Amino acid sequence: MKRPAFVLVLCLCIASSSRAQEQPTALPDAPKAQPGIIVGTVVDVNEDAIPGATVALESPILTDPLTVVANDNGSFEFNGIEPGTPYHVTISAQGFASWTSPDVTLKPGEYLILSVSKLRIAEALTKVTVGYSSEELATQQVKLEEQQRIFGFIPNFYVAYDQNVVPLTTKLKFQLALKVSYDPVTFFGVGLLAASQQAGDNPNYRQGWIGYGERYGAAYANGFTDIMIGGAILPSLLHQDPRYFYQGRGTSKSRALHALTSPFVCKGDNGLWQPNYSTIGGDLASAAIANAYYPASNRGLGLFFGNFFINTGQRAAANLAQEFILRRLTPKAKIQK
Repeated sequence: MKRPAFVLVLCLCIASSSRAQEQPTALPDAPKAQPGIIVGTVVDVNEDAIPGATVALESPILTDPLTVVANDNGSFEFNGIEPGTPYHVTISAQGFASWTSPDVTLKPGEYLILSVSKLRIAEALTKVTVGYSSEELATQQVKLEEQQRIFGFIPNFYVAYDQNVVPLTTKLKFQLALKVSYDPVTFFGVGLLAASQQAGDNPNYRQGWIGYGERYGAAYANGFTDIMIGGAILPSLLHQDPRYFYQGRGTSKSRALHALTSPFVCKGDNGLWQPNYSTIGGDLASAAIANAYYPASNRGLGLFFGNFFINTGQRAAANLAQEFILRRLTPKAKIQK
């Protein structure tokens, strides 16, 4: 073998041997992405917490959903969320329609406060279903209505803002009437009315504290007999709903017409509109009964018709205010379409 060729072969062998002796350098492990956290709060349309709601976390990488139960404050939390993977949350609670969030994908270490929509009463429950009756649903709706207060303290219970309410039972009609009659704000309002009557010396009771007490008793009796007869007794016998049904939509003219005609037109327990015999009958009965305890000088047809038209006019004005003003002043008033 010639030297140049021998030298070339020798160089190749040395290079090959040198490469064979080199150890591969191990790459450092890539740092694992820090997991994220998803939290949220479950509330109803009145912003009240719904404790015990079932919250499920689902993702393509999960074989089975992760589930937790909302605590007493309606709060829930999921830890160890894999970043870069889409997840969605499904919330369910008895008596409410289920809600599912859009897909969310967390960044490494992200703490996500999930924006949860307020749970609405399930529309499917407006019919009797297994395990949940229409009476139970009506009871739940009345509980929501009993939280409606103008400025947060004046009772505003006789307004249905929910377009899908179910008929009231006889028990609930009496419960609602008594709730208004015995509310502390009602007693205070009657006191102011009696004071104004005392100042105007009408009706013709005596002056002084005795006269004030007589005017107070008469004013309270007027309201009590009206609401019990027109808001509970007759609606139960005639199967009519004593509540004002807020329209909230359409032209101002149509809404005003709806409000002004409500003392004469009401919704029956069958869901159909019909003459409001209950309210008219309650106003007439209250005006007639007033003749039993008003001073003799005030009794007669004048008192009867005066009280009737005053009650009816006040009701129409109140309904007009409900349609255009009072909903905005009632923090717990939430419209459900």
